[in-house]
Amino acid sequence: MPLLRSYIVAFHGAKAAFIFKDGANRTDYERALPDLLDYYSAIRRISDTPFDADRAARLELEWWIVHRERDNRPRADLDEALAALAAEVYGLPAAQFRDHGRYRGEAMLLRDRLSGQIGVTEADWQKIHELLRLSWLSLWNAVNPTIPSP
Repeated sequence: MPLLRSYIVAFHGAKAAFIFKDGANRTDYERALPDLLDYYSAIRRISDTPFDADRAARLELEWWIVHRERDNRPRADLDEALAALAAEVYGLPAAQFRDHGRYRGEAMLLRDRLSGQIGVTEADWQKIHELLRLSWLSLWNAVNPTIPSP
């Protein structure tokens, strides 16, 4: 993606996040969809893998909502929402992204829990880093099953 276009795409992603941040309910959150659609449409235009940009935008918003409502939802909902987004973007079954979603969700929830309690220590950040490393490694393996992991 050309540099200038990457700034525009990042703008849409950040704008969607700020709109979502200020929301209080699903109707408010859905105001972020136009920018998420612009974000995923731009990614789709340069992607070698076809995916439905509208569906990806809606799945992105859904995991944001699930994460925001984490105290009132089953733990597995976040993992499944994260896996569903990866499945859409990469055109593969969501089951292949189960570990990716689980590790990424666990990292998010650990950071949420610790920051709401005593704060996140350096050791906690190391644990979060390791969970995210495992998440992205499992994503790599799901998308590149015949290529050795980096």
